Amino acid sequence: MMNKLYQSRGFKRILIFIVIALALYAMKSIINLILLTFIFAFLMDRLVQFIEDKIPLNRKLLVVISYATIVGLLTYGLVMYLPMIAGEITALIRQLTAFYTSQHDNVVLNYIVSQMNEVKISSYLEQGVTYLFKYFTDISKISLQVLLALLLSLFFLLEKPRLIEFTGKFKTSKVASIYVEIEFFAQKFVRTFGKVIEAQLIIAVVNCILTTISLWLLDFPQLGGLSIMIFLLGLIPVAGVIISLIPLTIIAYSIGGLMKVLYVGIAIAIIHGIEAYILNPNLMSSKTNLPVFYTFIVLIFSEHFFGVWGLIIGIPVFVFLLDVLEVTETKKP
Repeated sequence: MMNKLYQSRGFKRILIFIVIALALYAMKSIINLILLTFIFAFLMDRLVQFIEDKIPLNRKLLVVISYATIVGLLTYGLVMYLPMIAGEITALIRQLTAFYTSQHDNVVLNYIVSQMNEVKISSYLEQGVTYLFKYFTDISKISLQVLLALLLSLFFLLEKPRLIEFTGKFKTSKVASIYVEIEFFAQKFVRTFGKVIEAQLIIAVVNCILTTISLWLLDFPQLGGLSIMIFLLGLIPVAGVIISLIPLTIIAYSIGGLMKVLYVGIAIAIIHGIEAYILNPNLMSSKTNLPVFYTFIVLIFSEHFFGVWGLIIGIPVFVFLLDVLEVTETKKP
């Protein structure tokens, strides 16, 4: 009985999955590099395939041109606009701090601020700002990780056909049974995790563009800093929209009172409707159409175990697990 269990494919698959999970946990010190390399490689591979379908050029040449273009645009943007955006973010933080520390004519707002004081939310904000400051002051480490991830993903894409051919030799080796299971998980991971990350990125970009245009029409200040905040929060499914509403409503009240808050609420509701009913159904598979309760539970646990990364990769990892367990959405008759 036990011998049959050990030789069964399901037991081997579970055992190999546990070994992979433990190996990733053992490499947690370089998990940023691993995730960034995978994300860059997947997204750039999709971009190269898209261009290759439109323009019949040599694949390696397309890879080099694509990377050179992306890196060049990022470098130009950082050199030209980073000081301006840093100034706008500083002004944005000052504006939010001034709103929190000043007295207001509105009784409801004064009550909300007093309740925030009672739960010591200022201490949490201070801890959050300290964490972000510490994170971004270690810019050399982050830059090195991004640079290494870009180089690794570049080498991967340049030698992708050869890598596939070489890796395929393990199918006829002495570890063929182990390789087959690892290949199973790898295919599932690319099909679910990679595509969900791609969809989240597209949704975040569209959401950022539409929201920034709306804020520009409403005469909001510090649009550069706000657009970056909206884009980063847009990478967090569902919760990102709710979190971004807090600073936006505070700024709206500061510059235009309750009517401006109403306009912002209407604009965000319309954009969220476009995201929920147009973008999500076209970009996400049926497996990612999670109930909101599940989404928040996954985000809470993934943030606890993975930190900031958990907010971005929590849903893709959960969707990957659903795919491995073959949890499918049943259609009602």
